[in-house]
Amino acid sequence: MNFRRFNLPTVFGAGLLAAAAIGVGQAAAHHAFSAEFDGKAPVLLRGKVTKVEWINPHAWVHVMAAGPDGQAREWMVEGGTPNTLLRAGIDRNSLKPGTEVIVRGYQSKDKACTPVCKANGRDVTFTDGRKVFMGSSGTGAPKDGSDPNEK
Repeated sequence: MNFRRFNLPTVFGAGLLAAAAIGVGQAAAHHAFSAEFDGKAPVLLRGKVTKVEWINPHAWVHVMAAGPDGQAREWMVEGGTPNTLLRAGIDRNSLKPGTEVIVRGYQSKDKACTPVCKANGRDVTFTDGRKVFMGSSGTGAPKDGSDPNEK
């Protein structure tokens, strides 16, 4: 095998292009708050956890709760990354299906609730009174005092 055929700048450039393509896909998946959620549409959801998706870049907590119209339906509540939630004190044991919670957040801009309603979660309150920030810092969500990193 003749390695002299490979031009080092060409190989290096191809590697940079591949890394950039991967980074663009990940950057597109992580969005600013205002791209999907309405800072002028706060929601307060009281209900039971039905499922939790511990995925990056945002964990999703599914809650069966009544919305602003009073009808009970499933809500997908976006939280921070799984690591952010773990550091805040939320883990797989604290958010098991059936756990009663109160989630404060902001509804998605589309408000269609088809097939489910979506919201960005700011904090979650457990039945023992413990309140934990569940959002992502620095996303552009309204400064409402729930983010411990706000200044």
